[in-house]
Amino acid sequence: MSDSGRYPGHLTGDRSAASTPQALADRRELTFIAVERTRMPMVIVDPRQTDSPIVMANAAFLATTGYPIDEVIGHNCRFLQGRDTDPKAVDEIRRAIADQCTLSIELLNYRKDGSSFWNELFLSPVHDDDGQLIYFFASQLDVSERHHMQELQANKRLMLREIEHRAKNALALVQGIVRLSQADTVEEFSNRVQGRVDALSKAHTVLAEARWRDVPLDRLIRAEIELFSAGQVILHGPEIAIPAAQVQPLALVLHEVVSNAAHHGALSTDVGTLSIRWQSDQGWTCIELRESGGPPPANDRTFGFGMKIMDNIVRRQLRGSVAFDWQPDGLTSVLKLPEMMTP
Repeated sequence: MSDSGRYPGHLTGDRSAASTPQALADRRELTFIAVERTRMPMVIVDPRQTDSPIVMANAAFLATTGYPIDEVIGHNCRFLQGRDTDPKAVDEIRRAIADQCTLSIELLNYRKDGSSFWNELFLSPVHDDDGQLIYFFASQLDVSERHHMQELQANKRLMLREIEHRAKNALALVQGIVRLSQADTVEEFSNRVQGRVDALSKAHTVLAEARWRDVPLDRLIRAEIELFSAGQVILHGPEIAIPAAQVQPLALVLHEVVSNAAHHGALSTDVGTLSIRWQSDQGWTCIELRESGGPPPANDRTFGFGMKIMDNIVRRQLRGSVAFDWQPDGLTSVLKLPEMMTP
């Protein structure tokens, strides 16, 4: 079939550019040939027919969408729409057709194989010599790469803000550790600060492994007790997720209990044990850390400052409560933390 047999007639351009009937006919013919052969995907829609079907589609359109010509000609362009196509964009296209307006818009379209692409659509009405609407001309441009780059830039900005936020939180915790830590000697002070900063570092590693999302409570506890044998530390409790923002403060609290048990309590001997149990109760997470089998505590002075740090963190940062029970067999610490379990 010749090029002239593939296209509808009555398409005109600027009247001043040509004045004779033959010149106008030649221009129509050349226009359709140009549309067919251009690398820009293009279709022509006939709004005078029911459901405004496509009456012409060039090779570039078929290549972009993956549809064969017999599934395009005679069909409305809505076959390009899919699950995530914005209904508002579709409404704008309908209004432009109804109002016979030019429109430029981006929307998500779908190929025949189901893959999606961002389509920069340019829609323009075509009128005959009498000013009557006869066609709509539509060109498509795959701008998926541009959207991808914009998304990467947006994610990069969000990531930078998140990193800045996390860095400030970590620095605030370290400043608090230095300010609150006390000791009789420089060496003792250094060791205590180092231990608490190490606890933060372990929590940071756990958060990185979880991609800064919720962290399983047992994973956080295991990071703190990894130096002790399995027989000395007993863990029991359901799966509970700790929100990322609460992981580092909670890690410091756990460190205070475990560190005290290791230096002064049950874990300072080979026969002592530390039992850590947790459960959820109506939006609260209760964590019990019970020492047994170690030397009996003479009083609470050995853990006095650690208790103050725990109380400060639990009340002010975690919005919970902490209680201590000194028994001859060892110390029991009970943490009650709100909204720590995710559904």
